[in-house]
Amino acid sequence: MKIAFLVLLGLFLGTLGGAVLGVGAGLAWVEIFKTSNFEGYSGMLVFFGFMPGGAILGGLAGAITFGVLAVRDAEIAIEKQHQFAAGAATSGKTPHLCNAEKQIVL
Repeated sequence: MKIAFLVLLGLFLGTLGGAVLGVGAGLAWVEIFKTSNFEGYSGMLVFFGFMPGGAILGGLAGAITFGVLAVRDAEIAIEKQHQFAAGAATSGKTPHLCNAEKQIVL
């Protein structure tokens, strides 16, 4: 459930960020290539061409990135549970920070 939530969060944030970057790229395109502004053509190019393209690419990139990070985090959590369980079974101690061999200092 956590992975699905993070993928949706990445999709949402990626879509917003991609749309913003798409508008920026569109405005740069209009200025660099001197696109005609007759009847708002340059504005339509930016908001109907570059913004949706950036939103799609950003949404996909955000969802994939957050999904990969969530899966890696889940794998790390599973590995830690297995290590604690294996350590508790062999040592007879309960896994607790007071039983750690090295102290963690923040």
